[in-house]
Order: sequence, then structure tokens, then C-alpha cells
Amino acid sequence: MVGATKSQPVQNNSVNSAPLYVVSLVDDDASVRRSVSRLLESDGFSVLAFSEPKQFLEHLQNYEVAVAVLDIWMDQMTGMELLAHLCAKSPNTRVIFITGQEDPAARVTVLQGGAFAFFMKPFDDTAFLSAVRQAFLTLPG
Repeated sequence: MVGATKSQPVQNNSVNSAPLYVVSLVDDDASVRRSVSRLLESDGFSVLAFSEPKQFLEHLQNYEVAVAVLDIWMDQMTGMELLAHLCAKSPNTRVIFITGQEDPAARVTVLQGGAFAFFMKPFDDTAFLSAVRQAFLTLPG
């Protein structure tokens, strides 16, 4: 849901009125966006999926982002470059990286740069969902 704040979940207007946690997903691979979105939605998260980092940065200008799942290797901009933008504009955002390319240096770089978690594709669904839940639990406020 657009307009969610970092510290407050969006209220769902369903009968149960349970909080709805929004995850921003940035990956230039349509099949990955679909599968990760389905996985997150199956666990009760709402997903805003972006095919290009530029679209995500435009969204970030107007809305707060609590948790972002970013691909490291994208054509337009790397996830590491996107992390630098997030650290400057939204330092409380929890960032989880996913990648299909084994790159130990990239893993170390993003984790030292403030990433919350790092997963190689294909990743363990349970571990990934656990990391997303933990990311929301560690938000300030």
C-alpha cells in the first residue's frame, strides 16, 4: 500500500483489520518479481514491485519505505548504488539483497554498507520470509 510509514503498518480495511506490511521489491527480472511477490503475499505482506531502480527512487521521493528487497545486479543501476541512495534518503529502511550471481565481495560490501540480509537465488523461502519479518520487527519507533 502506498503511503505506509516506516514505523506504522498500513491498516487493512478487511474484516480482520490486521496490519498490512508493505515490502518494496526492485528486480529487473520479471519472473523473479512475480515469484518473490507471490511468496511475500503468501505470508501476508503487500508488495510494491519495481522493474527499474529509477522507478523505485521516484517512489522514494514521495513515500517512506520500511523494507526493500533489492537485486544486486541490474542493468540500470546496481543494488549497491541503490543502497547508497537509500542510506542517504531513508536511513531507517531495512534492505534485504537477493542475487543470482555468487560474488563474495558484493556480499561483504552490502552487509558492511548496512544491508539487513543477503540471499542467493534460489533461496530458502522460510529463511527469506523470516528475514523479512525480522526486518519489520527491528524498525525504530
